[in-house]
Amino acid sequence: MAFVSLSKSHQLKRRIYPRFSNPLHFFSTTQDQDPTSVSQDLNNAPPPQEEPVLNIQRTLRGGKTRNPEKVEDIICRMMENRAWTTRLQNSIRALVPQFDHSLVYNVLHGAKNSDHALQFFRWVERAGLIRHDREAHMKIIQILGRASKLNHARCILLDMPKKGVEWDEDLFVVLIDSYGKAGIVQEAVKMFQKMKELGVNRTIKSYDTFFKVILRRGRYMMAKRYFNKMLDEGIEPTRHTYNIMLWGFFLSLRLDTAIRFYEDMKTRGISPDVVTYNTMINGYSRFKRMEEAEKLFVEMKGNNLAPTVISYTTLIKGYVAVEQVDDVLRLFEEMKSFGIKPNATTYSTLLPGLCDAGKTTEAKIILKEMVERYIAPKDNSIFIKLLNSQCKSGDLNAAADVLKAMIRLSIPTEAGHYGVLIENFCQANEFDRAIKLLDKLVEKEIVLRPENSLEMEASAFNPMIQYLCHHGQTGKAEVFFRQLMKKGVLDTTAFNNLIRGHAKEGNPGLAFEILKIMGRRGVPKDADAYKLLIESYLRKGEPADAKTALDSMIEDGHLPESGIFKSVMESLFEDGRIQTASRVMKSMVEKEVKEHMDLVAKILEALLMRGHVEEALGRIELLMQNGCAPNLDSFLSILSEKGKTIAALKLLDFGLERDCNIDFSSYEKVLDALLAAGKTLNAYSILCKIMEKGGINNWSSLEVLIKSLNQEGNTKQADILARMLKGGEAASGSKKKGKKQATVAS
Repeated sequence: MAFVSLSKSHQLKRRIYPRFSNPLHFFSTTQDQDPTSVSQDLNNAPPPQEEPVLNIQRTLRGGKTRNPEKVEDIICRMMENRAWTTRLQNSIRALVPQFDHSLVYNVLHGAKNSDHALQFFRWVERAGLIRHDREAHMKIIQILGRASKLNHARCILLDMPKKGVEWDEDLFVVLIDSYGKAGIVQEAVKMFQKMKELGVNRTIKSYDTFFKVILRRGRYMMAKRYFNKMLDEGIEPTRHTYNIMLWGFFLSLRLDTAIRFYEDMKTRGISPDVVTYNTMINGYSRFKRMEEAEKLFVEMKGNNLAPTVISYTTLIKGYVAVEQVDDVLRLFEEMKSFGIKPNATTYSTLLPGLCDAGKTTEAKIILKEMVERYIAPKDNSIFIKLLNSQCKSGDLNAAADVLKAMIRLSIPTEAGHYGVLIENFCQANEFDRAIKLLDKLVEKEIVLRPENSLEMEASAFNPMIQYLCHHGQTGKAEVFFRQLMKKGVLDTTAFNNLIRGHAKEGNPGLAFEILKIMGRRGVPKDADAYKLLIESYLRKGEPADAKTALDSMIEDGHLPESGIFKSVMESLFEDGRIQTASRVMKSMVEKEVKEHMDLVAKILEALLMRGHVEEALGRIELLMQNGCAPNLDSFLSILSEKGKTIAALKLLDFGLERDCNIDFSSYEKVLDALLAAGKTLNAYSILCKIMEKGGINNWSSLEVLIKSLNQEGNTKQADILARMLKGGEAASGSKKKGKKQATVAS
């Protein structure tokens, strides 16, 4: 009610009290609501005709009685909990048979939001329950102005004469100010001009409000024009008017204009007050003209005007801007010596300047003073600057005290604050302190807070994760990093450190889970991490999983070392997983790793012995294509001795088709084994191929084979062999005995 005319102040005071049992409260809405009344069911409210029920006093513990709930409070609660319907209107009517201006005012004042207030205001008038007076109009305009519902406020204001209520300047001042706060300067200008059209007298009060509105938006030229117009109307500016004008000109960076108005103010005999000097000092400080600002400060004290905390803070801010830290500290000590206590703005201005100047010791002392007085700064960003500056100076204890100060002042700590300390503790090898901070960070889930504006940097969490993984605490590191992942952090270094840590600790399964997460999210993986994972699987006796990790390593484009191939193949071979070892061997050869051929020979032999002949032949052909042809004579000899005649037959046939170097004795061993096993047709078939290649003509058991063929009824094959034998004997004199030299098929 700041704008209510003085002639009605006694009426307002009389209207506020009629239903209050406790006269200590001015408005009913300023009292705390009764918690029991808030939850009271409206249906259980006393009937409207039983007025005495409203005055029932409830007995509390200790024999005390609770004040009865006021009618306006009940109406406000009803509007808050129920939709605005005809039924609600009838309930209010039943509760209050007759409305008066005091009740209407108090309901508007106690309404929880502007919609409730506007609906109630219009309903009681349209329903003919009451005709609003000037105070009710002022109240609703104030409420709608604060809620930026300015069209409604404007309509209510302009309709007042139709209801028999006269306008006054205060009503328009409220609406103009509301337009200004909403940033609608043009409407504020129109409303100011409309005052003259409607015959509403404009005094210095409306001009001051108008100047403040337009200058807030940088309309300094318009302000100058209306200032001159005001003078033409015979309205004399006051000190407050000049203060507003000076403030606006400095806001628009019009230093010369501000100086002219300041001189004009003194010419008119208006002496500057503390606000004037503070405004001028602030303006000069914005232009970094500290000499003029200091002169005004001295002049103010010479005029017996005691500087306020705002005066000192403004001057301190200016010296901080020009990096004159000594003057900053001088003024700070001076203001305390005069008994002027720094406020939150003073500290918020002072501390960043000290940090930028490297005055960490002074910053530490002032921070301690601020905490002792329990004053929280206006800008919480100064704490990250304090942390960085103290860490940069090497005083980690002071940096830790900054975090404690934030907790003491109930300022929310963020992941970025912890990150600065953790990073510097790690750099100083104080890992125990870093781990303690990390435990708090994880326990309170500070990283996951949605209101965080300072996230933890990779330079902070990577050294911490690396240390934990290298010292047997990979589980803790993973819990921490999973919180970071929920914030979208996908750091390659951290992922690979977790894999290394789990692998070293003998938890390859957990490491492989991390590996799969990296694959799903497209995070690149290090070859070294793969190597440690494979070795971990092998140490745990899980060669199949080691082979899976090896395949992933190859798929990611890494070339494993030959030793990794050997370790996996040996482990699989010893575990009896011959075919799996064969696939690893295939990958090794395809990557052109041509070492460990002795192990390759063992795997091929095991494949042949177990009957995986086709697979073995495929591997042999791959080796031959890569210039690593195995010794077929050795395989043929072993297979013949072990009675693996079919495998020996297929291997020999493979060698003949590719013109491999095979010794005559190997031919004979295979033929003898076939003959001994009674597989005469197979022996006949391979012998024919050998003879076609000119490989053997004087096999000692040839006649035995012919005889066996005849006995088995295969006379045609026996005759063919007999003729080949005779032809071979006729040509044996001209043929050189020995080993046939053949070209290996490439």
